[in-house]
Amino acid sequence: MGSKNKLKRFKENETFENVFQPTREEVVGGDFPLRGKWNSGFFKNDNPVVVELGCGKGEYSVGLAARYPDRNFVGIDIKGARFWRGAKTAVEEGMHNVAFVRTQIELINYIFAENEVDEIWITFPDPQIKYKRTKHRMTNSEFLKLYKKILKPEGVVNLKTDSEFMHGYTLGLLHGEGHEVLYANHNVYKNEGAPEVVTAIQTFYENQYLEINKAITYIRFKIK
Repeated sequence: MGSKNKLKRFKENETFENVFQPTREEVVGGDFPLRGKWNSGFFKNDNPVVVELGCGKGEYSVGLAARYPDRNFVGIDIKGARFWRGAKTAVEEGMHNVAFVRTQIELINYIFAENEVDEIWITFPDPQIKYKRTKHRMTNSEFLKLYKKILKPEGVVNLKTDSEFMHGYTLGLLHGEGHEVLYANHNVYKNEGAPEVVTAIQTFYENQYLEINKAITYIRFKIK
């Protein structure tokens, strides 16, 4: 994507009421106004709050919001030029139950208060296969501790990935640390029983994976 396109998208994001682009200083300084107030301050309802981490183009956040109008969705990504597409679609289609925040995932406890989130989705994250990149894997122990802080006691996490490595690493970690695996499937489009929500929404890249018969895996779990 050219720099002119990126600048244009950043500018357009500023006009969207469903996009928030706080500076890191504002976030870390505790100045993000919707922390603890997503229901009352933005969505204006008491519906469950569902967060997609690393939302990319926002396809999953928008897809979920369309299917579940009685839930609120917040997509998180540091690349605003990417989620511009999802934000624009939501605006064009008059969807009021989806929003996007441009920030780093390690700062989510400054974006959401304790027990504010009902559910988390992690869709096709970079598996960070090299050992020295372990700290960047989105299901490592430190990230799980972060998620637990913002999740309600019965909150759940969903991981959907094309990476067998990420699937296996996460399952091993969950079992090793005593978390509760509610469901696991190493090929959701071939094996019966996958929840409909997992197969009903497909991202641009997911469609590419399916065209070359790459298995899509899924884990649903609770953090203890």
